Amino acid sequence: MKNYFKLFLVILSLSTAFYACSSDDDSSNGNINTDNQAPSTFSVTVSATAATGATINWTQATDADGDTVTYNVNLEDAEVASNLSVQNYTFSALSTSTTYSGTVIAQDGNGGETTSTFSFTTSDETTPSTLHLAFAEFDVDNTDIMLSGTNVVIETNGLPNHTSPYWSNTVSRSITGPNGNTMTTVSDSNHPLWVEPTVTSYDQMAPGNIDDFNGSYSLTVSANPQLAANSTSTGLGAIGISISGSVIYNDEEGPNVPLDNAVGSLDYTAAHTGPQSYHYHLEPKAWSNDDENLIGIIADGFFLYGRQCNSTNDYPTNLDASGGHTSTTQHSEGESEYHYHIQNELYLNQYYILFPGDYQGTPSNIQ
Repeated sequence: MKNYFKLFLVILSLSTAFYACSSDDDSSNGNINTDNQAPSTFSVTVSATAATGATINWTQATDADGDTVTYNVNLEDAEVASNLSVQNYTFSALSTSTTYSGTVIAQDGNGGETTSTFSFTTSDETTPSTLHLAFAEFDVDNTDIMLSGTNVVIETNGLPNHTSPYWSNTVSRSITGPNGNTMTTVSDSNHPLWVEPTVTSYDQMAPGNIDDFNGSYSLTVSANPQLAANSTSTGLGAIGISISGSVIYNDEEGPNVPLDNAVGSLDYTAAHTGPQSYHYHLEPKAWSNDDENLIGIIADGFFLYGRQCNSTNDYPTNLDASGGHTSTTQHSEGESEYHYHIQNELYLNQYYILFPGDYQGTPSNIQ
C-alpha cells in the first residue's frame, strides 16, 4: 500500500512540473491573446459646397496598436472611395439643391473600424450677377471678360503686357529648319517693350516676334466650375490664358516631346514665340517669382496661382497630381474653392513648370 502511495506522489509531482513548464513556455513565447483596438475617434467637416460638388476634410484617426489607418468614404450608403491615406475627398457630379449624408470609416486592417458622419446640401446653379474677383487681375488692354448666362467668356489678343526680347526689333536673327530652309526675323524699328535677351540669346531664340502673330483667342468656361469624375490630359497648344493676355502651354514642345531642348529659347519670363503665338511654359518671372500671385485661368475654369498659397502664406502641402487643392485665396472672399498652383518642384534644377498635370475639371477649347 505504501508503495502505491509513493508511486501516486511521484506521478502527481511530475504532472505539476510539466504543467508549470508548459505555462512558462506559453508566456515566454508571447502566446497571450490581446484584443485589437479600433482607431481613435475623429471628426469630419465640410470645407466647400457648390452646385454639383462638395469637399470634406477630416482629422487624423490614430491607432493605439500602431496599425496603419486608411479611410473609406460612403455617400448615401454607397462606397465612393476606399483605402485612402489622405484626409480629404471631393465629390463631383452631384445634383443641385440636394442634401446628402455619408460616413468616413477609419480602419486599421485588422478588423478595427471607427465611423464619423457628415452631411451637406449642394447649392442652386443660379446665374451669377458679377464676375469672380480674380478676373480683375487680367490686363484690361489685352483681354475682354464678360458674363454670358452661367458662363464666363474670356477674349484676348494674345499679347503680353510686359517686356520681352521677342517684341519686334531691328536685330536680325535667322534659324535653319529641318528641311534646310532659313527663316529670318527682323523689323524696321524696336517695339517700346522690347529688351535685349538675358537668359537666352539671339541664336537660341525661336523665329518670329510677338507682334508678327495674330494671337487672338477666346475661352468660355463655367462661372461655377466643378471637378470632373475623371481627369483629362492636356494637349498641345493653349491650355489657359494668363493675366498678361498671352496664353499658357503645358510642359511639351511637341507631340510627346519634352520641353527640355527648347528651354534655351525661353526669355526671362519663361516664354517664347511659335507656332501660333507668344506663350508661357514655366513660372513667369515678369510678375510671379516664388509667391502667391495669380497666373491666369486654365481651360477647365479653375484659376492658377503661384507656388505659394494665400491661405497659409506658404507652399501648399496637400496638392493633387495636377497641383490643385481646395482652400481660400486672396480672391475668394473667405470661401474655400478649388484652384491650381505652380508646383514647387524643380525642373532642370532651376525652373518651375506652370501646369504639368491633367485638367481636373471639364476643359473647354481655347479658340
